[in-house]
Amino acid sequence: MFRFIATGVVGAVVDFGSTYLLFLAGMSDGVSKTIGFILGTLTAYLINRRWTFQAEASVKRFLITMFSYLVTYGVQVTLYTVSIPWLEDMDLDKFWVRAISFVIAQGTATVLNFIIQRWIIFRN
Repeated sequence: MFRFIATGVVGAVVDFGSTYLLFLAGMSDGVSKTIGFILGTLTAYLINRRWTFQAEASVKRFLITMFSYLVTYGVQVTLYTVSIPWLEDMDLDKFWVRAISFVIAQGTATVLNFIIQRWIIFRN
């Protein structure tokens, strides 16, 4: 569990860091979140496969993993974009709006992702 959480933290830093930098560069929330998600997800997948679950590479496992990431992407982007207007109504700074939205979306997606990866993709 520690390795999964540590990997998730690294992936989340890549995800949020790139998402927020792209937002600051003028990209929309949806586009910046999508690119950030892809970068964070690929980072987490590679670390999880080699370090967390110590699994052999396979095309089948990769495709199943990408499908699960597509599901968690839908959950994550939906929660992220839905929570932004709600938090903006609280007159929070743009950074905090996006940081809190990210935590809500990422937290939910992380739990879902762990269940899928542990019990479906990397089961032994």
